[in-house]
Amino acid sequence: MATASKTNNNDDDKYNKTDKSEYDKGTNYVAGGIEADPYLFALLIASPFLSLLLAHLTSAEFAAWHPEPPLFFGKLLPLCLQDVGGCVSGVYQAGASVVPTLEAAKFVLSFMGVGLVLERLLPGKIETGPETLTGHVPKYVDNAVAHCFTFSALFVAGSNFGLDFYDFGIIYDLFPGSVAFLNLFGLVFCIFLTFKGRYFPSTQDCGSSGSFLKDFLWGTELYPRVGGLDLKRFVNCRVSMTFWQLAGLSYCYRSYTLHNNTMDYGLFFAALSQYLYLVKFFYWEMGYMRSIDIIVDRAGFEIQWGCLVWVPSVYTFHSRYLVQYPSGLSFPVAALLFVTSILGVVFNYLADRERDVFRATNGKCKVWGKDPTYIKAEYTVLDRKTGKKTQKTSLLLASGFWGVARHFQYFFELTAAWSWCFLSNPMQNGILPLFYASFLTYLLVDRANRDSEKCKLKYGKYYDEYCQLVPYKILPGVY
Repeated sequence: MATASKTNNNDDDKYNKTDKSEYDKGTNYVAGGIEADPYLFALLIASPFLSLLLAHLTSAEFAAWHPEPPLFFGKLLPLCLQDVGGCVSGVYQAGASVVPTLEAAKFVLSFMGVGLVLERLLPGKIETGPETLTGHVPKYVDNAVAHCFTFSALFVAGSNFGLDFYDFGIIYDLFPGSVAFLNLFGLVFCIFLTFKGRYFPSTQDCGSSGSFLKDFLWGTELYPRVGGLDLKRFVNCRVSMTFWQLAGLSYCYRSYTLHNNTMDYGLFFAALSQYLYLVKFFYWEMGYMRSIDIIVDRAGFEIQWGCLVWVPSVYTFHSRYLVQYPSGLSFPVAALLFVTSILGVVFNYLADRERDVFRATNGKCKVWGKDPTYIKAEYTVLDRKTGKKTQKTSLLLASGFWGVARHFQYFFELTAAWSWCFLSNPMQNGILPLFYASFLTYLLVDRANRDSEKCKLKYGKYYDEYCQLVPYKILPGVY
């Protein structure tokens, strides 16, 4: 259970004292989550307000006040420099104007409810995630693809294209109130997770750092479950990724109706590409359940609030921006960017698939037509109840995409992300729609570093050998 010191009967004293050596044992803890990076930490603290501000900037209310694209360097920054106090006050009022609404809350809860029902009812093969350092092997029902298409069909069927319960543009129409409600919901949810992991953990992969702030941000539990429901997968995939997938389509429809039934090719191709990217995500979901988000990052504010609020707010920002400020891109230009993004999606999948096949065959496969090069790494699993240690082995692939760079798949993911943002036509609409791609670039660089820390902690000298074979993290010759 929790590893806080028990030398004092006072709960506060227990919470503020931790045996670091005990905390590290078998918890999959890696020193330095986002809060260890000063830039990401600053963004983390500001993110609840920033999510509201971004919602306001893409709202119909803001467009009525500012019908032209809000060019940051051309207009906003000079005005702010002329009157810094007035600018700060205006920014605060803009973000504070985004508040929850009852209609938005009902929509968000209904959205989650449909996801929950599908999670429980849709069949699938039982798959497992990697064994943790405490010997726990998480199990999942692999019904992601069924969820993806069933939810999409239900969303269309319930709209004005079917049963007419709501307009298909509802995600855009209710977005400001929805992100405000999700902000409050996410904060309460993360407080719940903090105390659950400390006092009622689902597995031995849990514990307190001794700091409530650290526990709240980083999390106290790796695989929290309630009533058999995996909270991490439900929030990260069934809610967050599904919202992102459908949002682009909803935005595209609202843009079409708002601008006299005129198709914005930039928005259309961005929405289509992101939808297909997320079809790929759900097809590959078991691979995601073996990624750093799941096997290293605990269920705290950084991941769970991030998926509940930051993903809907930031990952759809470049598309949402185009509802009020169309890209103006021609069909050929938009189509070329679409093809570029799809190439990024396809090669991202191929890289992930290559590693999955290698793992599934225990290295007995061909990689790019040759026998794979790999490191056979040993590591120790600790049973925290008995103290028994068991030696295990993993194969670290150093061929194919994984011989080019340790995270070459991130390069392809960034290719898709930058293509989506360029579809917003920053030459016309300014740099604000590039925020998502810029953030993702920094995030993936940080994630590559944290993955190296995790692997070094787990594999030791074997990981050093692997790094000699594959010296670059993301892009050969660059990083």
